[in-house]
Amino acid sequence: QVQLVESGGGLVQPGGSLRLSCIASGIIFEVYEAGWYRQAPGKQRELVATLTRGGWKDYADSVRGRFLISRDNARNMTFLQMNEMKLEDTAVYICRCLRGSIEYRGQGIQVTVSS
Repeated sequence: QVQLVESGGGLVQPGGSLRLSCIASGIIFEVYEAGWYRQAPGKQRELVATLTRGGWKDYADSVRGRFLISRDNARNMTFLQMNEMKLEDTAVYICRCLRGSIEYRGQGIQVTVSS
C-alpha cells in the first residue's frame, strides 16, 4: 500500500518561513520524481515545485526564489522549504510522487499565512 504523509504545516506570519516534510512508503522512492502541489480555496490546484530523480528542480513562477525543494532518498522523504511567505501562499499543500503516468499524492496539509 502506497502512502505519502505530509507534516510541518501550520500558521506563519507574512515574511516568515515554514518547512514541509513528506515521507513515502510502499514505493521505491528514489525512482520517482518528487513534487508539491497546493490547493487554495476557489483556485485551481497548482504544481509549485518538482525535483527529478536526477536532481533537476523546477518551480512555479509564484514561488521561484522563495521556495526550495529537496529530497532524501535514504529516508524516502521530500521537503519544501518556504521562505518570505506571503498571504497568497495560504493553501493545502500536497506531496506527490510521479513516475511516467503513475502519480501518488498525500492527503495534504494546511498552511496558513496570516498576521
